[in-house]
Amino acid sequence: MVSKLITALSVAASTLWMPINASGADERPGSDPVVVEINGAALTLGDLERTFPKALFQARTTYYESERKTVDDFIDDYLLRQQARQENLTVAELLQRHVNQSISPDPTEEALRVYYEGVDTTEPYETVRGKIIDAVRERRMAKAKAAYVQSLRRSAKVVIRLAPPRAPIVMSNTPTRGPLDARITLLEYADYECPYCQQMQPALEKLAEDFKGKLAFAYKDFPLPMHANAQKAAEASHCAELQGQYWPYHDLLVTTKQLDISALKSHARSLKLDVKKFDKCLETGEAADAVKAQASEAQALGLQGTPTFFVNGRYVSGTPSYERLHAVIAEELSAAEAMVRSTTASGSTRDR
Repeated sequence: MVSKLITALSVAASTLWMPINASGADERPGSDPVVVEINGAALTLGDLERTFPKALFQARTTYYESERKTVDDFIDDYLLRQQARQENLTVAELLQRHVNQSISPDPTEEALRVYYEGVDTTEPYETVRGKIIDAVRERRMAKAKAAYVQSLRRSAKVVIRLAPPRAPIVMSNTPTRGPLDARITLLEYADYECPYCQQMQPALEKLAEDFKGKLAFAYKDFPLPMHANAQKAAEASHCAELQGQYWPYHDLLVTTKQLDISALKSHARSLKLDVKKFDKCLETGEAADAVKAQASEAQALGLQGTPTFFVNGRYVSGTPSYERLHAVIAEELSAAEAMVRSTTASGSTRDR
């Protein structure tokens, strides 16, 4: 399995870095290959990316996620083989000792019947009983193996140097809170009316506490067309921003979930904003272009819904759990701190 994974990585790398140029010759890694000739002008991949900087981001992210999964599988396989050698066992024997023997006994008959009631089948219990037991055993074995492999990872020094793609996101004029010198920025594209965005708030608050002093938050608007109040709510937050009250207003929208026009104006009054300026901004659509610019950026990146998160420009797919975001932030923080140590060490060497 290890040799197959290494081969897969080698083939993937050669496919990524060695495209065929216009003359039919292989390009060297790191070069800027010609992708098209128009009226004798040779245009390169770099030309394409400078013109359409976001066009290939989703494709590269999909490729990276597949590549990262292969790397993770390779790490697990390597650690299992290494541990098996240390214990003078085969991998199968290692798993039998540390995984299979730790599996709890089969469920009771009562538990099996409860499980059966939740299965979508017309077959009688006696017919599927064996299949249910097999499914439970398989699930328990998978969980036990995953836990064992995680214990091997925690005991090993694993440094993944596979670089993820970074979205070309412009952060100027983006509301941000947290330390000015934070090494990690968690950017959220969201919609104030989106229920999934609202459900993420406890996780975001916990992350802020977990990484206090090291993490900054940024927010960009991506109001979805099916949410009637989302566009105006986003505009209202930017109207509040013009009076230096973006985050207090943002927090009111998130916590109260009151987003109709009268509520938006009421929020402004509760924060003691200049009411005339706020109401005029909201009614005339003064902030509409700011919202549109952020939504257009989200669409250019190929985003399909909200919330969508980026950690230092690194895309975190789907609606991630607290655990998933925590893991990515911790990984990025570790890499940032390692870079600082490396830079400091290089500077010290030059000073000698």
